[in-house]
Amino acid sequence: MKMQTDFSLKPYNTFGIDVKAKLFARFNSVQELQELLQMPELKQEQKLILGGGSNLLFTKDFDGVVLQNGIKGIEIIREDEHHTYVKAGGGEVWHAFVLYTLEHNLGGVENLSLIPGTVGAAPLQNIGAYGVELKDLFYELEAVELESGQTQVFTNEDCRFGYRESVFKNELKGRFIVTSVTFRLHKTHKLNTSYGAIKTTLEEMNITQPTIQDVSAAVCHIRQSKLPDPKQIGNAGSFFKNPEIPIILYDILKEQYPEMPAYPVSELTVKVPAGWLIEQCGWKGKVIDNYGVHKNQALVLVNYGGASGDNIRQLALDIIHSVEEKFGISLHPEVNIM
Repeated sequence: MKMQTDFSLKPYNTFGIDVKAKLFARFNSVQELQELLQMPELKQEQKLILGGGSNLLFTKDFDGVVLQNGIKGIEIIREDEHHTYVKAGGGEVWHAFVLYTLEHNLGGVENLSLIPGTVGAAPLQNIGAYGVELKDLFYELEAVELESGQTQVFTNEDCRFGYRESVFKNELKGRFIVTSVTFRLHKTHKLNTSYGAIKTTLEEMNITQPTIQDVSAAVCHIRQSKLPDPKQIGNAGSFFKNPEIPIILYDILKEQYPEMPAYPVSELTVKVPAGWLIEQCGWKGKVIDNYGVHKNQALVLVNYGGASGDNIRQLALDIIHSVEEKFGISLHPEVNIM
């Protein structure tokens, strides 16, 4: 639990932005975190909770203390006839948790394979992919309040999950650190292969009766073929949320752009893929100096090496402006810009 000063955050954010934190400390247990929060020199400091750094864009040095969640451990805490309840430490790598569920033949999170980040960060933005969201498997979480150091339990309802949203991105933003998450996983598997290219990929793999392990393998294959590895090219995965728009607006746009895809959300709204909108504006594969938009996925902004956070932020703003101008649709970042 060593406190470090003037600490480089370049290895701790997947964009690879070279910024520094005034103070940095890693905690490996709830007790260590509570002890850190009681340190007089940290009481008045601005605090940033860091997991895998996969959902952050730093545009400047952080003038405060960065606390990195290192709480590990995965355990089955109880079972009933249909479900197994699995508790994971907030510092566990998300995909390591997915692999644990596959090894124990527990269904539910296979579609969320290979999403970067940690278990503790996953509920904050209700991570989702290929027709599944974290809220579908979430049971409860434990979190420590920064101000008091007290532990609190949040149920699914308490978290107020929405599309890439939770209470922790709104009213409670910056007030809690998630120390563990408990999931309710299925003993009887209900596969979801209808979204994206999962079904096609399984067919290409000559799999006709897929298991949860097969679905995970298909999702990993799709992600690896479309998304750059942050260890090789700096990025934070999908930079923008897929916008939800009124069906009335979609019908009008469909007349002008017959190929525009959409997925129903409710009787009144549909979700339009942000990547498609960005690609139609000519951004896919665009390179500006040492940063740009990925050639295989227009949702992904990339740092080819040495770009600043401001470079990436300005690129995002330019993309937002062009999509608004062409389609009248507002894009919103999924990534937290610091």
